[in-house]
Amino acid sequence: MTDGTNTGTGTGTGTDAGAAERAAARRMWHLLEPLHAVVYYAPEAYEEAAALGYGTAERWPAYFAWRAAPLGPAGAAETTAAFHSFSPDVVARYVPESWRIAAPAYVLAARTRAVTRTYAALLGPEAHAPGVAEAATLARRVAEAAVPAGPLSAANAALPWPVDPAAALWQAATVIREHRGDGHLAALRESGLDPVESLVSFAAIGAAPPEVFASRGWTPAAWEAARARLAARGLVDAAGLATEAGRELRAQVERRTDELAAAPWRVLSEDERERLAEALEPFWVAAIGSGLLPGVNTLGIGKV
Repeated sequence: MTDGTNTGTGTGTGTDAGAAERAAARRMWHLLEPLHAVVYYAPEAYEEAAALGYGTAERWPAYFAWRAAPLGPAGAAETTAAFHSFSPDVVARYVPESWRIAAPAYVLAARTRAVTRTYAALLGPEAHAPGVAEAATLARRVAEAAVPAGPLSAANAALPWPVDPAAALWQAATVIREHRGDGHLAALRESGLDPVESLVSFAAIGAAPPEVFASRGWTPAAWEAARARLAARGLVDAAGLATEAGRELRAQVERRTDELAAAPWRVLSEDERERLAEALEPFWVAAIGSGLLPGVNTLGIGKV
């Protein structure tokens, strides 16, 4: 995927260099996020989850297990804090029940099998092409340069690396995206936005319709209360749309997120980042072309 942004580190002023680094980090996020997220929707992952004993009528039992397993047998409060945007009631529905069904170590092993099978299904023989090993090596360097920014990035960074290059690429992508996510939560907190306010303010700038965020489990009353708090701060208007101040606050959050996410990418040269982007292209095309991923997402990719 290309989005026309300059991915160099910049050779002009410090401001220009910082903007280029932020743009490069965002571009790579756009490339890596589908590679990570497709596993939460893939039939192969549902099969692995079912074999462990998780219900598969909806995606949430497996989602919470796959994503929270690196934390160990975490409780609902710890998982809620790490995931940030989900209501405590939703998290408590699945955690710690997840660990009564299967211990985190078994979930992690199944997750690696799910990744390997998913990528094999998406790419066929290309899943074992030399470009995959090169992409895994480059992405791993970035992942290992990412100083943990919170619980999810720290927990994933501490896991052993899979031998299979495709699985290693997924793990690197996961460490990088959770590092970005943990930095994003820090940026939201710096801006004084609590979990539900984060979602309401994001919907207010058009990142996704409010109904898309219903999956996070906040009640209509909680949503409206958050909207009222934002209105009192002058961040949304009577219709719930972002004011100029609200848009600027969210822009600050995105700039800060990109700034925090950019640091580990400095370990690669501009040429190496381009080589990684080229190597990721088939994965990105396969993930997007699979039809497994939702067209509108809570991350606002393509919108912000």
